[in-house]
Amino acid sequence: MQEPAELYEIVDDTPALGEPVLLVALDGFVDAGNAARLALEALETSGSESRTVVRFDVDQLVDYRSRRPPLRFEADRWAAYEAPRLDIVALTDNSEASYLLLSGPEPDTQWERFSAAVEQLVQRLGVRLVINLTAIPMAVPHTRPIGVTVHGTRPELTEGHEAWFATAEVPGSAVALMEFRLGEAGHDAMGFAVHVPHYLARAEYPQAARVLLDHVGIAAGLYLPTESLSAAAKRAESEIAEQVAGSEEVTQVVRALERQYDTVSSGRGDRGGLGLAGELPSADELAAEVEKFLADRDGADRDGADRDGADQDDEPPPPAP
Repeated sequence: MQEPAELYEIVDDTPALGEPVLLVALDGFVDAGNAARLALEALETSGSESRTVVRFDVDQLVDYRSRRPPLRFEADRWAAYEAPRLDIVALTDNSEASYLLLSGPEPDTQWERFSAAVEQLVQRLGVRLVINLTAIPMAVPHTRPIGVTVHGTRPELTEGHEAWFATAEVPGSAVALMEFRLGEAGHDAMGFAVHVPHYLARAEYPQAARVLLDHVGIAAGLYLPTESLSAAAKRAESEIAEQVAGSEEVTQVVRALERQYDTVSSGRGDRGGLGLAGELPSADELAAEVEKFLADRDGADRDGADRDGADQDDEPPPPAP
């Protein structure tokens, strides 16, 4: 393995951070309902001053052909380039407590080296806990409490959360490997995967983002901003109700999921609003849902890329207005 420290640059290594929590929200993996992205936007636009602490060398980590960064063309020249950024920034919560946030594209390559680099930064910055934010599609109705799958490098980190699955084979990710390697090295790391109704997985579902930040805030001891998500959730609830009411097919699907949810819940009682109880979906069913979500999204991305490529290859740039 090449030296992990050559993957990043320390921009601001001030000791004023104390022993911060590091939140991780990378795009490129499963993000049903865009919940992790919406949660990230709520953190970044909360009004707290952002200070870049670490900058990763994305040129070594990102496959530009798989997710082409946008360039803006104006009349007869290239005018701007939106370069991808994978940074750790320092933010403050609603009580002015400091925390760190790692966001940007999930590395396409060098996962082991990236994981080792994060471990170096955890040690150097005195990080006491790393928390990953994700969202997965599940066969649950939007009319019932939103569930969350929790995992961690020590049993104490997930105490109070009932396990959903004994064993599950799911597609790997850079953040999952990072959490695994941090655990092997003796660091505290955990993750929350909020459950999004599978029929809403391709839409924006701010309800799930709000639940995600609520759980992260409790685990991290932070007062994270959720006001904008609460407002967006109210609007989304009305829109979803209207769409469901306008489709008999969707209504039947939701009612069937409600019956399944209620039957399962009544079998083992209330789990404090954390999700389903009783006979849970199997590990194979979870893996199938994730695989289907990834396949659908990747297919759409490829179709878009093919169309873009065809446009670029077959047609000249449009004339200036």
